[in-house]
Amino acid sequence: MSRCHDFPDETHAEQARGLSRRGLLKGAALTAGGTLLTFGTATVAQAADSSITATSPNGKNTITMSLTGGVLSWSVKRSGKTVLNSSVLGLTLSNGTSLGTGNVSVTNYQHWTKDSTWTPVFGRNATIRDYYQEMRWNLQDGTSGTNFSVQLRAYNTGVALRYVLLDTGSAIIADELTTWVFPDDTTIYSARDEDAYSAIAPDAIPSTGTSSTDNGNLSDLPLLVTLANGTFATICESSRVNYPRSMVSSVAGQSDTLKTYLMEKSARSAGTTQTTSTVTTPFSTPWRVLVLGDAATDLVDNAELVLNLAPACALSDTSWIKPGKVFRCELTTAAGTGGVDFAVARNLDYIEYDAGWYGPEFTTATATAAISAIDLPTVIDYATQNGIGVFLYVNRIAATDPDTLFALYKNWGVAGVKLGFINDGTQAMTNQIITWAKAAAKYELLIDMHDDVRSWGYERTYPNWISLEGVRGNEQFPTATNNVLLPFARNVGGPMDYTICYGQSRDQTTNNHQMAMAAVYYQPLNFLYWYSKPSAYATTANWPGLAWFDAIPTTWDESQAVAASLGEYVAVARRSGTTWFLGAMNNETARTVSIPLDFLTSGTSYTAKIYADGTAGSTPHATPTVVTTQTVTSGTTLSVAMTSAGGQAVILTPVS
Repeated sequence: MSRCHDFPDETHAEQARGLSRRGLLKGAALTAGGTLLTFGTATVAQAADSSITATSPNGKNTITMSLTGGVLSWSVKRSGKTVLNSSVLGLTLSNGTSLGTGNVSVTNYQHWTKDSTWTPVFGRNATIRDYYQEMRWNLQDGTSGTNFSVQLRAYNTGVALRYVLLDTGSAIIADELTTWVFPDDTTIYSARDEDAYSAIAPDAIPSTGTSSTDNGNLSDLPLLVTLANGTFATICESSRVNYPRSMVSSVAGQSDTLKTYLMEKSARSAGTTQTTSTVTTPFSTPWRVLVLGDAATDLVDNAELVLNLAPACALSDTSWIKPGKVFRCELTTAAGTGGVDFAVARNLDYIEYDAGWYGPEFTTATATAAISAIDLPTVIDYATQNGIGVFLYVNRIAATDPDTLFALYKNWGVAGVKLGFINDGTQAMTNQIITWAKAAAKYELLIDMHDDVRSWGYERTYPNWISLEGVRGNEQFPTATNNVLLPFARNVGGPMDYTICYGQSRDQTTNNHQMAMAAVYYQPLNFLYWYSKPSAYATTANWPGLAWFDAIPTTWDESQAVAASLGEYVAVARRSGTTWFLGAMNNETARTVSIPLDFLTSGTSYTAKIYADGTAGSTPHATPTVVTTQTVTSGTTLSVAMTSAGGQAVILTPVS
């Protein structure tokens, strides 16, 4: 654990020079628990204009906080290029106090560097490095006497900041003033709820909302941003606890500015309106995060920044948490046992009974008994005997007493719960979501939360919260262009349940495009064969993609995005053991992409089993899959040909 020590040799003169970087770098280096920590503290109140800068270990990313005329602001650069111009900082309290907007003085500053490694229960990589420089100012509002802090962190993968209310007691937060002022000619990829992404200027977010939801020029997070200077960014949030979900809004008359917006209503439907948030202090707000990169692929590779900013795992035993592949069954006993047989044959891990298994979901307030068509004990027993887990869907109106409900499911032998129509948005809903995750963990149940709930890194804290939706579902058959944007936007924020619809005639993409999703997207709980049933695949020769889905896992030892052009194509390679799985997805323009295989182990030959688009059919769905094999090495460059809305899937296995 990192701590701060006073500089015994810090002089008042050095502090008066504006808390300079020279002063910040005078700390002694210590080693504690394998972590290199650099400490520093200054304690003399300072109202003079000054700034502090946290710099990433590789020197690329900087996040600066400035105090000018008693007003706080922040800015960000990558490789010397501006990511954020001077942008507003601050919080507004319900008593009228506005922290950061005037009459602010510095009472203390602290800084350190931390370098450690941790092991996720599941993830994109087997280990995650948590390496950053942190700078903090403790501050005082001269008008109200309120003490607060702003914390900055700079990682090689991006930057983040958050506020801390330091006084002991309570506070009522009315608004967060954080803005994001981008350079000219910045483009954002805006989307709300399940809308498709629109590439627009920051001031052009359309006005949306209904009588029961937040209204305004609002966009959801994560938000993809491209800058004219070649930098790529995704705005996310992390470690949201007892706080409303954030969106961003355009700011009238400020063409390149976004403002953080705290939701007052639920994302989708009627619920209690909360215009303020009462918190017990000291209290930390969520981290405001910029995942950064020089190429679009960097955003995929740097997504673990959101996890690094989240609290560590709260569970002492995680051995029961198993990522995996899921098959949704029709609502009968026979479909359940048949689904188990299909899961065994196709190397799946779970079956699921979705909406309707306990009755009409919007009018049935309890989910404690199955409909007469389902003998649930028989199905669960059969699944257990065959090593398959059972998920049960529950609409939120039947999950008001999760402790009792989840205890019952544990007694039944259920493996997981899929919660539907979650009304994420308000402080109360944030706390309800965490309550569901904690209660599920208590009874060793996995939990998947559906509809417009957004991620904030809490799958690190409660890794039984294995997935969530928060995206326009693939079962709605979105465009290929939408699909190839998701890895750089929504999926950067965390796991994404995207219900792969292999073999569906309504797909606007090829079967290979659907197959590639299993590697391109990070989906630790992956629903496969959505809208289908086992009999559809009885003639396996007609479905060459089955072998791909049989083989691919959902959690990884190593991941690397290997090619991308925003809105056009994306390719990601992921390793499990010694085998690599490469997925490539295309938009509606046919193209061939060259992909070097330099991620493979040097000196080792691999057999590449390639599932490629054949001659384009009359519709993308009608395009056949062509399977070939070839021997490759780390020096090979694959020529990946994809038809309109197409894709390619490749299994790379070391030659014995």
